[in-house]
Amino acid sequence: MRPLFQERYFQSAALALSIVFWASAAPAQATTTIHIDASAPWQPPVPAHYDEASARSPSGQSITLNSRSLMLDGKPWLPVTGEFHFSRSPRAQWEEEILKMKASGVNIVSTYVIWIHHEEIQGQFDWAGQRDLRAFAQLCAKHGLYMVARIGPWAHGEVRNGGFPDWVVRQGPTRENDPVYLASVRAWYGQIGQQLQGLLWKDGGPVIGIQLENEYSKRGPGAGAAHILELKKLAMNSGLDAPLWLVTGWDDAVVPPRAVLPVYGGYADAPWDRSLAKLPPSEVYAFRFGSRISGNMDAIGDATAAIRASQADDLPFLTAEIGGGIEDTYHRRPVILPDDTAAMFPVMLGSGVNLYGTYMFQGGENPEGKHTPLEESQATGFPNDLPVRSYDFQAPLGEFGQERASFRKLKVFQYFLNSFGDVLAPMAVHAPDKVPENPSDFTVLRASVRSRGNSGFVFVNNHVRGYSLPARPQTQFEIAVPSGILHVPRRPMDIPSGAYFIWPFNLQVGGITLRYSTAELFTLLEDHGETTLVFDAIPGIEAEFALDAATAQVIGAATGKLQTDDGVTYISAIQPGEHASIELRSREGKTLRLLVLSSHQAEDAWKIHAADGDHLLITTQDFFSDQKGGLEQVHLRSRGSAQFAFSILPSLPQPITSTLPLHQHSEGMFSAEAPPRDEDPQVAPVREAGDPPPVRIGPGPHGVPEVPTEDAFRQAAGWSITVPAHALDGLSNLFLEIGYEGDIARLSRGDKLLVDNFYNGEPWTVGLKRFLDPALANRFMLQVLPLRADSPVYFDAGKRPAIPAGGRIDQLRGIRLTPEYQLTLTVR
Repeated sequence: MRPLFQERYFQSAALALSIVFWASAAPAQATTTIHIDASAPWQPPVPAHYDEASARSPSGQSITLNSRSLMLDGKPWLPVTGEFHFSRSPRAQWEEEILKMKASGVNIVSTYVIWIHHEEIQGQFDWAGQRDLRAFAQLCAKHGLYMVARIGPWAHGEVRNGGFPDWVVRQGPTRENDPVYLASVRAWYGQIGQQLQGLLWKDGGPVIGIQLENEYSKRGPGAGAAHILELKKLAMNSGLDAPLWLVTGWDDAVVPPRAVLPVYGGYADAPWDRSLAKLPPSEVYAFRFGSRISGNMDAIGDATAAIRASQADDLPFLTAEIGGGIEDTYHRRPVILPDDTAAMFPVMLGSGVNLYGTYMFQGGENPEGKHTPLEESQATGFPNDLPVRSYDFQAPLGEFGQERASFRKLKVFQYFLNSFGDVLAPMAVHAPDKVPENPSDFTVLRASVRSRGNSGFVFVNNHVRGYSLPARPQTQFEIAVPSGILHVPRRPMDIPSGAYFIWPFNLQVGGITLRYSTAELFTLLEDHGETTLVFDAIPGIEAEFALDAATAQVIGAATGKLQTDDGVTYISAIQPGEHASIELRSREGKTLRLLVLSSHQAEDAWKIHAADGDHLLITTQDFFSDQKGGLEQVHLRSRGSAQFAFSILPSLPQPITSTLPLHQHSEGMFSAEAPPRDEDPQVAPVREAGDPPPVRIGPGPHGVPEVPTEDAFRQAAGWSITVPAHALDGLSNLFLEIGYEGDIARLSRGDKLLVDNFYNGEPWTVGLKRFLDPALANRFMLQVLPLRADSPVYFDAGKRPAIPAGGRIDQLRGIRLTPEYQLTLTVR
C-alpha cells in the first residue's frame, strides 16, 4: 500500500520533540466521573431458546444464533436492516435505491408484503409492475443483499385496514384461528410462496427471515400463541421457510417460545399520540438497561441485575423498527432532524442491540387502489389520518430517492458495524453505577459500556429530540475491567450538548493495542495487506489516541503532539482532515495507519474498491455504486448545481473513466461540470381559496382532528404548473421545490392525484421523473387547502404559521425546478 500522504509525514524523531503543555487561566472545574464496572469475567453466550431450521444454504453458508447474537458461518454477525416497501415505490426506481442502501452499509432489506396491495379484489392477485415481489427479491440477490419478508397477514405500516383488503374485514373475525379467515390467509401465503420459490436462503436465495403478523397481542381462544403457531404452519406449508422467524416484540406481544424471535423498535416522536401538545422526551434516547422495549425501565438501583433480567430469555436483542424518521399524521406533524435519527444508534448498540433495523430507510408512496385509496384513516376505524399517497416518512432516502443528511449520519455508524460488528456482537452490556431515573431525567449523562474481557466500547448520548441537554464539563469515564481500572480519557474532557458517539478502548488491531480513542471508529481499509483505521472526530471533542507503547511505535504523523507516559503513548491536538494520518508499526513490523476525518468528511466519505484494495471517495454529492464487468461504477448525483467535486484517498493507481470531462487539481482531487440547465416552470393562479370548514374532531372521548373531506378541497387555492418539454433531458431527475403555507397540498394531473403533503413547516419537494412524459410539456395542478387559525393540529415549535385570529393561510411562497445532474465514474 502506498502511504496515504507520504510527503506530509513527519519523522518520528521530529514528532518526539512535540510536548503537550497543559495550562489554563480559567478556574478549575469539578470533574464528573462516570463509574462503570465491567470487571466481571466475560460470560460466553449460551444456546438460544429457539428451534433453528433451514439454517444452511446450498453453498454451505449458515445463519444461526446464540443467546447474544446472530452468527454468519459460525462467526458473530451484527448486520444492519433497512425497510423498503417495494409496492410503495416505482419499479424503475428499485435498483438505484437498493444500491444506495448497500452503499450506506445496509446488509438486509426488509419489506412488508401488503395484502391489500396485491388482492384488493378477492381472488384477483396482482404481482405486476411495482407489486412484483419476485423481481424485488431478485434485485436484492443480484446486489448481494439479504432480505426479510414481513408477510402479515396484518402489517399496519399506516395502510388501509392495516393491510387487510376490505373483503377480509367484512368476511368475519380476523387475527385469530377462525376457519374462514385462515382459508383466506392460506391462499395469501400460498401466493407469497410462489413468488419467493427458489429465492429462500435454503435454496440459495436472499430471503433469510420471515416476519409473521405485527404488533400482535390478542389473547383468548384461537388467538395468542396458538394463532402465531398456526400462521407459521400455514407459511411453511406454502413453501416459506427461513433461518429467522420473527414477530414484533412490543405492545404486550405474543412470542411463542422457541418458534419465533422477537424484534424491537422505537421512534423519535409519536405522531399517533392523541396529545396535541409537545410530548415528553422519547425513551429511545435513554439506554434500555432493564427492558428491550423502554429506555431505562427498571434501571433505578441494581442496573446490572436489570440487564441480566432482560437477557433471561436467552435470545439476542434484535430490532426491526428504529425510526429512520416518522410519518406525519393529520393531527400531529413533527419534523425529525438528522441528529434525532442518528442519536438513537449509539443508544441502541449500547443497550445490547445486535441487529439494527431502521424503519423506514426508503420512503415511499401508496399505490393507487382499484376501489378506494390505500392509506390509514379514521374513516376506516383506525386512530390516525395519513396522506393519501405520500409515505415519505422523512426517511434517510426520501420518497423520490433523495439522500438526506440522516442517510449520511447513519452511514457512519453502519460502516462501523460493517467493519467491527463481529467484535462488538459478543460483548456484554454494563451500566454506569448511576443512570437517569427516566427518559426525562437530564441530570445524569447517558452512557453505557459493552465489553469482552479488557476491551470494549463506550457509548454516550447527550441528545434528546426537542430538548436541550446540558453540556457535561470535565467528564471522565472510570471503567473497571478484569486487568484493572481504565480512565477514558486520561484527563477529563467536556462533552457538548447534543453530542453522541462511540469510543473504543483496548482495541486490538494488527498486534497494536489502542488503549482508547476520543475519536469515533468509522471504518477499516485494506490495501495490499496493510490496514488503515479511519476515525471521525466528534464535534466539540478533541481527538486523542492512547496507544500501548509496548505494542506500537509511532513512525510518522501529519498532525498531533506526542507524549509518552508510564508505557502509554498519547497523540493529542490532532487536526482532523483528509491528511490527518498517523503511521504506526507493531513489534512484528506490521504497519497500521490511523486516519482522522472531521465528522462532515466522514459523512461524505464512501467506500469504493479498486484492483489494489479499498479507497474512500469523499464528496458532498449523492453517491451509490455498482459492479459492471468486474469494475466498480460510481454514480454521483448533484441537485441544483452542475458542479461535481470529489477526492479519493489513497490515490488510485490507474486513471478514472468519467462520463463528464474530469479535471484533476492535485493528487486524488477531482472536479467535473455538467452542462448547466435553467428551467423555469410556468405557474399561473387558477382559483383563490375559499373558507375551509372547521376541523372536525374524531369519535370517542379522546378524538383527534380528522383530515378534511374531499368536499373541503373545493375551497383549496389552485395553481397550474407547466414543466417544459425535454426538461428532463440529460438529468437523473427534476425536482419541483414548493414553498407554501397551508394545511394540505396536493399535486395532480387531470383528475389523478399524484402526491400529497401535510404541511409541517418545511418546503415540499417532489421528484418529477416518475410523472413526466419527457417529450411533452406537462401540466400539473397544485392545490393548497387553507390552514385555519383555529385548527387544533400540532406543529413543532416555530413551525406553525402566524395566522390572525379568525383568519386562514394558503400562501404560495415560491415554486422552482431544481435539476439533478449525474456523473458516472469507472474505477479500475
